Amino acid sequence: MIVAIDGPAGSGKTTVAKLLAQKLGILYLDTGAIYRALTYKALKENVDLDDEERLEELAGSLRLSFDFSRGKIFLHGEDITEKIREPIIDKSISKVAEKPKVRRILVKLQREIAQGRDFVVEGRDITTVVFPKAEFKFFLDAQFSIRLKRRFKELVRRKVSISREEVEEDLRRRDKADLERKEGPLKKSDDAIYIDTTNLSIEEVVEKLLGYICKKERK
Repeated sequence: MIVAIDGPAGSGKTTVAKLLAQKLGILYLDTGAIYRALTYKALKENVDLDDEERLEELAGSLRLSFDFSRGKIFLHGEDITEKIREPIIDKSISKVAEKPKVRRILVKLQREIAQGRDFVVEGRDITTVVFPKAEFKFFLDAQFSIRLKRRFKELVRRKVSISREEVEEDLRRRDKADLERKEGPLKKSDDAIYIDTTNLSIEEVVEKLLGYICKKERK
């Protein structure tokens, strides 16, 4: 079983997906972490982020492993769970994720990871590209001001030194990149259930999703 969740940054999809996976007793996969891992590797090796051919090579040689029980991701044995959440990754990831050749390799990798197992998978193109035939498909969204507030609060909690203005600029840039990307742009699939999380708590969103899942499974 695949539960696919898409949505823009700050829509609550990561927190919701994690909690939903716990409630369902299945695994959770953050596909954005895979793009972050590649971005981390590219920056570490001083690769030009405009060089699609070199990024394609890096993507093809990416060796990732996961400790799903602890929410850890490893790159060639190195724990990069926290390192891929640094602001430099936030600012650079769009350049990596927009490359069609890179996306094709990483989409294949995401499918291989989930092969034969039950997952809640979240990202930007999960319902449209990665798992278009997923049993359950959701698109989470929220007003920009609320998404900005959530994102800034998250960074403050992680003790990242950044201003609200910088977070707003980054969020607008990421939204633009996600929507205008030629390969796998962020958009709602026709059969995905749209959830506006603006005025909902995480628990309320999770309960909504569980309600849809249980209702469909009873049919």
